[in-house]
Amino acid sequence: MATAAMKEHEKNPEMLVDLQYSLAKSYTSNPELRKTWLESMAQIHLKNLDYSEAAHCYIHIAALIAEYLKRRGEFPQGCDVFQTISPNVGSEEAGMRDDSGMQLEVAYCENDITGHLETSAKHFQSAERYELLGDIYRFILPIYERKRDFQKLADAYKLLHEAYSKIVDVVKSSRRLLGKYFRVAFYGQSFFTEELGKQYIYKEPKITNLTEICERLMTLYSNKYGHGNVKLYMDSNKVNVQELDPKFAYIQVTYVTPYFDEKELAERQTHFERNNNIRRFMFETPFTADGKAHGMIDEQQKRRTILTTSHSFPYVKKRIQVVYQKEEVLSPIEVAIDEMKNKVAELNEVVEERDIKKLQLKLQGCVSVQVNAGPLAYAETFLVEGKVQKYKRENVGALKEYFRSFVQVCKEALILNSHLISDDQRDYQESMRKNFDSMTGRLGEIFGETLLELEDDRCSVASNRGSLILQGSISTAGSIMTF
Repeated sequence: MATAAMKEHEKNPEMLVDLQYSLAKSYTSNPELRKTWLESMAQIHLKNLDYSEAAHCYIHIAALIAEYLKRRGEFPQGCDVFQTISPNVGSEEAGMRDDSGMQLEVAYCENDITGHLETSAKHFQSAERYELLGDIYRFILPIYERKRDFQKLADAYKLLHEAYSKIVDVVKSSRRLLGKYFRVAFYGQSFFTEELGKQYIYKEPKITNLTEICERLMTLYSNKYGHGNVKLYMDSNKVNVQELDPKFAYIQVTYVTPYFDEKELAERQTHFERNNNIRRFMFETPFTADGKAHGMIDEQQKRRTILTTSHSFPYVKKRIQVVYQKEEVLSPIEVAIDEMKNKVAELNEVVEERDIKKLQLKLQGCVSVQVNAGPLAYAETFLVEGKVQKYKRENVGALKEYFRSFVQVCKEALILNSHLISDDQRDYQESMRKNFDSMTGRLGEIFGETLLELEDDRCSVASNRGSLILQGSISTAGSIMTF
């Protein structure tokens, strides 16, 4: 039965891995058979160059061996020692059934754990998840030391040196891509069985875009159900199943991003931390009260849908089922607050990166002085006298605070840009500076305050940004600045 099902789905890697995952799960009382299926899943991932998923298969194998040895009194930590690598480990491998069916004669030992951890480290390297090597070798190194295996210690420290050097490089370049995520839902009871009505988050390689995953799924399911029988449902809104034509299989695909609350954002400070051990994702749908998707700024609302998966990414599978969903509706001023918060974060990021192309693209959109375009439009809509009274005081305060942060980071970005550009871009710099002066001047009028407190003629981009010290000359007339 299982063999026939795997043959049916051999060209569908997600379904094939799901089937083998179910088989592995059914052998919680037989470590050797569970290990066999996890190894088979790893080979599928390696064939498709999904190195993160392959690495996690070997982490789970190491964890199940550790748990098995714990039950025999030989390894007291059990699988809990791997929780720092993945929170999925404890929920799966700690559930090993210690019953009469458990095969206690399996000849596992500590070397089996280290061997599989070494294999996982190799695949994490290929996946560019270098930070995990420290967690893995934090466990392995004491074993090498206890055994006085100096060659392995030398190799391990060399590997860790290379890994941490790679981290330095990718942090500087910001060129590491750890995957994209998509919500995929399936409708059509005449076609789908296991997947019917379910939502999944798919993890796709590096820079996969919406068109690419749609084409892949369309080809995959058209080959299975027949060309012309499969339709893509591109609207991100909730699907009304009653309105769907039963003659077709429908696949809804939506681009999603990892979701973090304010506490998580403070804790997850690096790009890697925001792409590792994640299980909440979001997408946003714009709407207005009259039913249109888009309207005037003071009409524009958006619905934020937050999806929670059963396990954290990366995992032993590339797709994980959504088990919880909630929605938040943002009012027009809350949309403005959210947009300004994102602009501040994005501009801070490009200032940190010092990538001149990204910096200028962001700056250009940020210092626009057009009334109906750019951040200034939010201030004109929600904060001017006669309009500001219509909105909650806490929302007005939050929007003003993000504008203050926005002006500060724009100033830092302009100073940085003035030090990075060549002479033939001086006119461009002067144009952006004038736009910035106009914008801050207008914001100052709206707020009734000076947005930039200037103490002298020295201005540092890096008071909180490492060792980068850049100087700009600043006039003291109000908030007008010269860079």
